[in-house]
Amino acid sequence: MSSRRETAPRNVTTLKEPGRPAPAKPRAPTHHLSGAQKAAIIVRVLLSEGLDTPLATLPPEMQTMLTQTLGNMRLVDRATMAAVVEEFVETLEQVGLSFPDGLDAALSMLDGKLDERASRQLRALTRSDGQDDPWTRLELAEDADLIPILQAEAQVVGAVLLSKLSTDKAARLLMQLPADLAQGLALAIARTENIAPEAVARIGATLADQVSTKPARAFAIPPSKRMGEILNASPAALRQQLLDEIDRADSDYASSVRASIFTFHHIPERVEPRDIPALIREAETDDLLTIIASGNSEDTETIEFLLSNMSKRAAEMLREDASALPTPADDAYEAALTRVAALVRMMADDGRIVLRKKTAVGD
Repeated sequence: MSSRRETAPRNVTTLKEPGRPAPAKPRAPTHHLSGAQKAAIIVRVLLSEGLDTPLATLPPEMQTMLTQTLGNMRLVDRATMAAVVEEFVETLEQVGLSFPDGLDAALSMLDGKLDERASRQLRALTRSDGQDDPWTRLELAEDADLIPILQAEAQVVGAVLLSKLSTDKAARLLMQLPADLAQGLALAIARTENIAPEAVARIGATLADQVSTKPARAFAIPPSKRMGEILNASPAALRQQLLDEIDRADSDYASSVRASIFTFHHIPERVEPRDIPALIREAETDDLLTIIASGNSEDTETIEFLLSNMSKRAAEMLREDASALPTPADDAYEAALTRVAALVRMMADDGRIVLRKKTAVGD
């Protein structure tokens, strides 16, 4: 008796279970492709779709490598292309944050958000690729340390120094020099065209050594200036009382302190009329209104100086708005004076305005 094997008919198709997706098609391998080849595939796909690719933002060496790779590749099958695109999309989806490429880009992103001195130091580092070279040390040196060098050295040496510093720092130094010396240095820059790189390097090393040989100090700011800054933030009555007491104890020190003081009432004497519009834009309108509304006769000269050097319409609006305000309290009035004076000093420190030297000693 023969046994009979049951077999499914050959023309019957096996049905998949309802609700279960079909098995995913395996992705084509891409391990044989280099990173440059994968990037070239992505760029080629984007170009074929008519999308703009900002290749110019890449470093020059990467642009060169990418172009050479595009020129060397021939045909890529559709499965490989799809696999590379899928990998690229997955990578993008996993990115949480992207950071700027290099210190220059980071500084651009933080423009206006860093302290001026910190920004200046970082800019100097980018110019020297982070190396502690002589010109970086000179860029980071205080103006007060470089002014004597410019006054003592030959003008061609000073011209080399100014040429190697950042334009902002060089301009600031020139403005602090006597007019005849500044003019001589400006003319001497024309004589630096044929100076050999080795000579420039020697000049930089020599000048940096001069700056570096200064003894270390616990305080970078001289005592009289530190005391002046303290008194700048003090009420007028206390400031005058302390100045009188310092004068009785040490008249020379008191004179130095007075020279470092800048208050609201020094504005007409120290600020150029052309800089007033910039100051008004930065100042808090409430502070200006408080000062005008105070009606203090000691403010008259400064207020008129401010109003006469701004637009007529803006000046009239300030007068009208201030006339509608009650007389401010003494502490609010003093605080407004202090803030406006501090703003002037900050703008001068940042190089946005230049203060004239005092013509007379006094508060």
